[in-house]
Amino acid sequence: MKTETLCLHGGYQPGNGDPRVVPIVQSTTFTYDSAAEVAGLFDLEREGFFYSRLGNPTVDAVEKKIAALEGGVGALCTSSGQAAILLAVLNLARSGDHVVSSSSIYGGTFNLFAVTLKKMGIEVSFVDQNAPDAELEEAFRPNTRAFFAETLSNPSMNVLDVTRIADLAHAHHVPLIVDNTFATPVLCRPFEHGADIVLHSTTKYLDGHALQLGGVIVDSGNFDWTCGGFAEFTEPDASYHGLVYTKAFGKAAYIVKARVQLMRDMGCCQSPQGAFYVNQGLETLPMRMEKHCRNAEIVADFLAHHPAVESVNYPRLPGHPLAHLAEKYLPAGCSGVTAFSLRGGRDAGMRFLDALKLVSLQVHVADIRTCVLHPASSTHRQLSDAQLQEAGITPGMIRLSVGLEHADDILADLAQALDKA
Repeated sequence: MKTETLCLHGGYQPGNGDPRVVPIVQSTTFTYDSAAEVAGLFDLEREGFFYSRLGNPTVDAVEKKIAALEGGVGALCTSSGQAAILLAVLNLARSGDHVVSSSSIYGGTFNLFAVTLKKMGIEVSFVDQNAPDAELEEAFRPNTRAFFAETLSNPSMNVLDVTRIADLAHAHHVPLIVDNTFATPVLCRPFEHGADIVLHSTTKYLDGHALQLGGVIVDSGNFDWTCGGFAEFTEPDASYHGLVYTKAFGKAAYIVKARVQLMRDMGCCQSPQGAFYVNQGLETLPMRMEKHCRNAEIVADFLAHHPAVESVNYPRLPGHPLAHLAEKYLPAGCSGVTAFSLRGGRDAGMRFLDALKLVSLQVHVADIRTCVLHPASSTHRQLSDAQLQEAGITPGMIRLSVGLEHADDILADLAQALDKA
């Protein structure tokens, strides 16, 4: 099926007399006829649902749909995008291990890596993803377990050269984990370019309507976990009577382990109601992304020619230094998010934000309604000036998430606010 069809039909095929729409199975538990059947579920010897923390029919349908959209072997929905990132890393790294991450990432992810994972004994090194290969090579260590990056970075809109970074990671026998939140599988499918694990904050475009927090991990099934350094996949798991994930589940070893080990113990699951909302968003994702991209291109061009604007960072703009990567990985568009800086710096930016009428100031992005944020004073507030610079964020940078309103109305509001900035 093509993407548009998968968004409508993937993950759920109703039988005779079944609901056409994915039903909300609002139940924490499920009943069985025999103790042997339940034992088989707990031993991972049979498929089925027994407790909604580990699996639920509504959530399962959404997981299957997203896995199909990304081209993976399986997916795991979580309670938030941050939970998806945390589980994705903990599923392959433990205390004493090391991860390489791009510095161009969301501020919350930076804090997770630099502070919380450090407390857990996992060290993260931050690198410029656009640096030469030789410089990036120096970041890898014998105990490195993964490379993490975002397809389109939040908020600097840095475009990841997925194939190049995947080749570097694979040369060191570690997987590439890509946060594909801004691009969505409509605009880019990182597995096709060599990535191994894909993440989303489903709170953003996949939901699209600012209704429900959520995240998802998708497993490509392509990484060889027997390559060395990943003992938890290749050695017996005492909590499942000595089960070995690579032997029992083959290509799905990573995503099964994430579910039955980490979700079992941490419990950061998506609810049936939440999954239902995500599915509603997924059904219109292709149409929404096309409109988001076209509106953002119009807005970016307007900003690039406005005298009050110092710079605009949108990879589809002519002459953008990463336009060649955008053309390669995101030929249909670079989402609805753009970043720009005003002449006059932080003070001008604050006047601009306060003057907006249609565009709302909110701590959110990738919504159907146009919204705006000042990253340095909000989502990236905990970063130092040096860290902000590493992430590609200037003190006066504005993150604009272009919605689905008529482009003329968006431009009119931006114009009147820029006049007051």
